Amino acid sequence: MPSIAVCPGSFDPVTHGHIDIITRAASVFDQVIVAVLHNRNKKPLFSVEERIELLKQVTSHLPEVKIDSFNGLLIEYMKENNAKTIIRGLRAVSDFEYEMQAASINKKLGPEIETFFMMTNNNYSYLSSSIVKEVAKYDADVSGLVPEVVAEALKKKFN
Repeated sequence: MPSIAVCPGSFDPVTHGHIDIITRAASVFDQVIVAVLHNRNKKPLFSVEERIELLKQVTSHLPEVKIDSFNGLLIEYMKENNAKTIIRGLRAVSDFEYEMQAASINKKLGPEIETFFMMTNNNYSYLSSSIVKEVAKYDADVSGLVPEVVAEALKKKFN
């Protein structure tokens, strides 16, 4: 049976840090599903459909990566897709506390599912989608932070 991992997130927008984690996960697992979360608690800049399209474009060179979206509990999505591993990127110690809580509740709800934490490349340890949006809002250069297609999409959103 192929190993299937899910890399969940809002990806609003996808950054080089996200792509780093996705690429590295794709080298370990047979299939990586990048699952865009419909998060009712956030007001996203990009629609789910736009985020999916951007993710498809920036991961098109990775045949083991599939882009999808989901509502509800991650554990239910994992079970529906026969996935046994959750991939989460960690930038700093501050990420760990939240991620540890999430991993603990996921383990309680789905004992057969494991969470793998991957340390983000040091080049991207400061990078978040929120920071990218803040920089882009002021028409500053985000080319080192996101792929070109994402930089163009940000320009369109803020112009």
